[in-house]
Amino acid sequence: MFVRKIDTIIGKVTPGIEAIAKAIAKRDKASIVPTGFYALNRLGLSTQMPMNIIYLTDGAARKIKVGNYIITLRKTTPKNVAAVGEISGLAIQALRTIGKENVTEAEIKKIQLLLQKEKRTKLEHDIRLAPVWIREIMKPILKQEDNE
Repeated sequence: MFVRKIDTIIGKVTPGIEAIAKAIAKRDKASIVPTGFYALNRLGLSTQMPMNIIYLTDGAARKIKVGNYIITLRKTTPKNVAAVGEISGLAIQALRTIGKENVTEAEIKKIQLLLQKEKRTKLEHDIRLAPVWIREIMKPILKQEDNE
């Protein structure tokens, strides 16, 4: 499923959380997207690495223990895992976690800066999947690209 790396000093190295989750999704022919505080961490909006890492999936729900971490695959609708852009998909989930009432201007600016690295076609696709309040945060990136 995945290749174990062998370090010359410590021996076998366990694959990372992301590699394990992607391998499970590939095996199950399912889509996954990080959510919650793990999405915030991946975007650099939080320095905390949660012990319970939650992915939304259109496959089977389950929990997998990996060392000290627990990977939770939570069943959701296909729309919630349909994002094609890695950054925009993470941004949607991170903003959902923060919540409309709690998101700060600094967080919005950081997310918009990250979204500038996303391919335009992927961003255009993913904006349609986002709730209206998140679309309003993402849209200025497209307008900015139009002006350049």
